[in-house]
Amino acid sequence: MSQSAKTPEPAFKPVSEDAILKVSKEIVVKFIEVGRLAPGNFDEMFRAIYHSVRDTVRS
Repeated sequence: MSQSAKTPEPAFKPVSEDAILKVSKEIVVKFIEVGRLAPGNFDEMFRAIYHSVRDTVRS
């Protein structure tokens, strides 16, 4: 019996934009819950967190 050659799967799968948005949202929600982020500066902070998460997973 011969074993069929399997192609190895890549170690890292691409991360979708949807996943990046969900992770960013969860981080922002947690920061609001613990009082580290005010809803007044949500826009600025969400953008910063989103870009940080995106840059991390795409590097």
